[in-house]
Amino acid sequence: MSVITSPEVTTTRADDLKALPAWQVLKTAVIGLQQIQAQDGSVPEPADHSQARRHVTTITDAVDDLRPHLPHDTDYLELLVQDFERWASGDFAVPDFLDSLIAFHPEQWRIDGLPHLVVFPMYTQNGSTSRHFEAVLIEVIWPSFVAELEAGNYSNKLFVPVSFADFTPGYDTNSAVLFPESVAVRSTPSFTWGGIFADREAARFRRVLKAAAGITALDLPADAAQLLEDQRLTEKTFVMWDLIHDRTHMRGDLPFDPFMIKQRMPYFLYSLEELRCDLTAFRESVRIERDETASDDARKHARLVQYAVIFDRIFRFAITGNRVRNYDAVGGQLLFAWMHQHRVLHWTDGKLGIDWKDVAGVVVELGVRIEELYWRSIDRPKTAHWLAAYQLISETLTPSPSSIWAKGPDALPLDGPPRALTDQVLDDEFPLSMFYEALEKKMRPVIESTAGITGKSPVKTEGEAGA
Repeated sequence: MSVITSPEVTTTRADDLKALPAWQVLKTAVIGLQQIQAQDGSVPEPADHSQARRHVTTITDAVDDLRPHLPHDTDYLELLVQDFERWASGDFAVPDFLDSLIAFHPEQWRIDGLPHLVVFPMYTQNGSTSRHFEAVLIEVIWPSFVAELEAGNYSNKLFVPVSFADFTPGYDTNSAVLFPESVAVRSTPSFTWGGIFADREAARFRRVLKAAAGITALDLPADAAQLLEDQRLTEKTFVMWDLIHDRTHMRGDLPFDPFMIKQRMPYFLYSLEELRCDLTAFRESVRIERDETASDDARKHARLVQYAVIFDRIFRFAITGNRVRNYDAVGGQLLFAWMHQHRVLHWTDGKLGIDWKDVAGVVVELGVRIEELYWRSIDRPKTAHWLAAYQLISETLTPSPSSIWAKGPDALPLDGPPRALTDQVLDDEFPLSMFYEALEKKMRPVIESTAGITGKSPVKTEGEAGA
């Protein structure tokens, strides 16, 4: 087996663990449990309890077998076994894995190539909403230049970039995150980490970009073309992007909490928040690329982050998913239209062109506009902020002709509760342009083919995309 060695930990790689019989039987047993679990994670039928006990015994025995290979996770794995045993002794009621969740600290072991075994009753974003058990073998991605950035101006102690080695069906989806918030627990703890599967992000980006560049006849710059050829290079690029994006959510001149958790609001506000974080990553990457004191690796990847933000936003975000309150799509549409209307992006003679020498300033300007909106909104009432945000977007994106919001404040119920305003936002307030309608039809099979993709999946050509 290949071995990672450091002053703190010595262990095998995730692919080595994947080949062990203990992982294979654990994975099979977890899938078996999923078949008899209710949406809340319980096993409600007494007739299924004997089968559930067999699966739990298999899982706990397998965890014990795997534990010597994961010395950094010893405390967590011991408590994982106890949580399973407690669940079984309670006749498989709604699971509570708080003890093992609190003991799991991948953020304390950000070592490139370090594996973790993750088993929890959980839902997976963009996948199942049921809190079924899932089992995932993951491996940390932590390049030295990212460690240097995180130790300097881009501190983010909760950020854990990872890749897939193997997983149960809940992750055979578009989900690219591993969040402790999704685990079934009796009370909500303080969360200390969040995992992002950079290999899935990178792999689907490469597949989508390859197809989109072919369809639009876009000539990629030589350094951008390297992203199509090198999965590992693209993974590290996404790790840098995610590091800066993730920390931005709670930094800057914010109206308050930009997501206003559990409060209903027009979905286009989420569009601006996600785009703000991506454009911050873009702006900071421009700065790092020009910083002669930064490492060569940091400057190289900073340039690639700029390509990644633009291409992922305009080619994948804009046309992925349905048109029901799709805030990521609006952000992608907005970036494309902003670049087009500022004449650094051209769709001429059936060919897409980008003026790379002028792009940075134009993209950074959009980020400045959003930051100005946020800064001014500190002093604005909520509804005034919503109206200003809508105006910012609608100056560039054309709203639906049937939109009430597009008619202006006089047409809106401003004398009622804020939710009345939210109710007036159309599910597809900013429809796709004619360009995107045509592109979406050609790209649909490619985008659909990225469900379940990992860093080990092949980059298919346009003709193979539906295979």
